[in-house]
Amino acid sequence: MKSYLHSIYSAILLLLLAGCLALIGCSAAPPPATLTPPTATPPEATVAPTEAPPTAEPTQTPEPTPVAPTATPEPAPQVEPNAGAWQTWVLESGDQFRADAPPDEAATAAEIAALLDMAAARDEDDRLQIDYWNAGPPAYRWNQIATDALNRRGVPAPMGLRDLALLHAAIYDATVAAWDSKYTYNRPRPSEVEPGLATAIANPASPSYPSDYAATAGAAAAVLSWLFPDQAEAFEAQAQQAVDSRLLAGVEYPSDVEAGLALGRQVAELVIARGMADGSADPWTGSVPTEPGHWTGENPALPTAGTWQTWVLTSGDQFRPSPPPAYDSDELAAEMEELRAFERTPLTSALAMFWEHGAGGRRNYWYWGEIADRLVLESDLDDNAPRAARAYALVNIAGYDAGVACWDAKYAYWAIRPSQLDPEFQTVMPAPAHPSYPSAHSCLSAAQAGVLAHLFPTAEAQVTALADEAGESRIWAGIHFRSDVEAGLALGEDVAEAVIAHVLNDGSP
Repeated sequence: MKSYLHSIYSAILLLLLAGCLALIGCSAAPPPATLTPPTATPPEATVAPTEAPPTAEPTQTPEPTPVAPTATPEPAPQVEPNAGAWQTWVLESGDQFRADAPPDEAATAAEIAALLDMAAARDEDDRLQIDYWNAGPPAYRWNQIATDALNRRGVPAPMGLRDLALLHAAIYDATVAAWDSKYTYNRPRPSEVEPGLATAIANPASPSYPSDYAATAGAAAAVLSWLFPDQAEAFEAQAQQAVDSRLLAGVEYPSDVEAGLALGRQVAELVIARGMADGSADPWTGSVPTEPGHWTGENPALPTAGTWQTWVLTSGDQFRPSPPPAYDSDELAAEMEELRAFERTPLTSALAMFWEHGAGGRRNYWYWGEIADRLVLESDLDDNAPRAARAYALVNIAGYDAGVACWDAKYAYWAIRPSQLDPEFQTVMPAPAHPSYPSAHSCLSAAQAGVLAHLFPTAEAQVTALADEAGESRIWAGIHFRSDVEAGLALGEDVAEAVIAHVLNDGSP
């Protein structure tokens, strides 16, 4: 019994010891390998020597798959960072009216709080106002506002182009000056400082201060109010709507628009001073020639226009064409015969009327301005205020200088009209009240088309064809000789080339 009990105790002790070892193994060592129960060895069987187990290869940790780093989006290219150094028209340079430094951090925080309140209250009317003024570059709406004011008053082409040249020179110089200050201070846009500010439109890719929309509005409203004082209140109201649209959109600070308005008005003062001294208000003291073969009539249109101050030309007579054929020459007789022999059709007469009343005469600047609008938008200049302002200024300055040069020649030669040379000759419409040589339609259209073709090369064929048609329409109407048209086109092209030469040296790429 004792031996039996001793055996039981020994077995229990062995079991307890095995359990303890198992517990220790669970907590400190990898799980034991599964044991195969021993097989009884038959008597006299030879036990083969146990081979050493193969050495296990160390576990290979797989190489991590390389993960391409997330690309940091490239910031949008800044709009014309060097435009503040472009050549100006009335300013000495872009930094002449450099704005004071923008407000400090505390004032900026207060402005952002105001913009957050405006954004929270933004409604559908606000969005319509934002969309209206943001439809194109800052100069776009003001070009329309100005041409509408000119058309309502029936302002003749030379004077209308003079007014538009003044307007767009002011807008351009104000824009260059704004760009000088923008890249001097590099103020971030409001939502770049406060990401919680929800903007109604994308932030422009240029510094915030000062506002180029406000600089344009300040310059445009001041010049137009001087030109048309009876509409001054309306122009100022439109300027306020323009700058308010930028605040409602959340893309500019109140201090941006205040500085922009002040800058635009400073530039406008210089442009207005130039306009007051350009000779357009000088009285005419001459008289209509009475010798045979000259233009005859009363109240000749704008007889002093050839003496007005030019922008690019040294004077109105810089490209004065050679004299027209004498009224009693064989050459002019042949040109008169060309007009008599021309077979008018409803189409040619309709086109002649269109170029007189729809796209020429008092609507010349509107027609070419509409083409400029379209090309500006088609060329994606809606987000490039300096380049768009430059385009509008150059086209209207070319048209204006061509008008001065054309009127210089008209009143230097006092050339006779076809219906005056042959009183029995019937025209499609009455001839304008100014001498025949050179053709004003040809001068103005060729100059504006030439500059547009340079600025927008893809439109060259179209605008050149339109200028040629404008000139040819005067033959179809019977109110110009062939030599009038040819001299006018050549003169307009000379003016365009002079303006383009200026463009190539204005500092813009």
